[in-house]
Amino acid sequence: MNLLNALKWRYAVKRMNGEKIPVEKLNDIMEAIQLAPSSLGFTPYTLILVEDQELKEKLSPACFNQPQIKESSALIIFAAWKNYSETQVDEYIQLIANTRNVEVETLEGFAGMIKNKINNTSQENLFAWATKQAYLALGFGLAAAAVAEVDSTPMEGFNPAGVDEVLGLPDKGLASVAILALGYRDAASDYLVNAKKVRRPIDELVIKH
Repeated sequence: MNLLNALKWRYAVKRMNGEKIPVEKLNDIMEAIQLAPSSLGFTPYTLILVEDQELKEKLSPACFNQPQIKESSALIIFAAWKNYSETQVDEYIQLIANTRNVEVETLEGFAGMIKNKINNTSQENLFAWATKQAYLALGFGLAAAAVAEVDSTPMEGFNPAGVDEVLGLPDKGLASVAILALGYRDAASDYLVNAKKVRRPIDELVIKH
């Protein structure tokens, strides 16, 4: 299925049937998320992959008992960083050097630019920045799932503090910002399964100059 047809096929599934996603498809979706663009290439968020049914049951109340949480094959929680340090930047710069086979010293200017950003930006604005990067990755996950013909539901209607507590995120300096439920639609129970996709017409959406 090509990308456009996949995007026309997908919708925010309301009920899933619990069927497991093949490992290779889940891995492809995770890799697509990894490849998502991010400001400065610095990815200030962490993914928590939840496949354990007992853990999904514990998360359900914090997600207002939306059925996709328990009926999904897997959940991906996008957790933005709340704490920053120059050590994180140094590790990222070292990764660039190792991957591209260049000397760390040649990246000093770039490293300084990132350190300047995290040292001179409020924690509130850094968290907002991290959340935006996480949402870019969420979009790539949605598209990759559609191409793989895996159903999905992007979710931000949950109690972040409750999700964070269940997953122990505060101790990791993380805070949940979005959830991607993955699985397969329950066609018999999902009232949206045959509904036509509604979007603003392209000529209203786009202003041409």
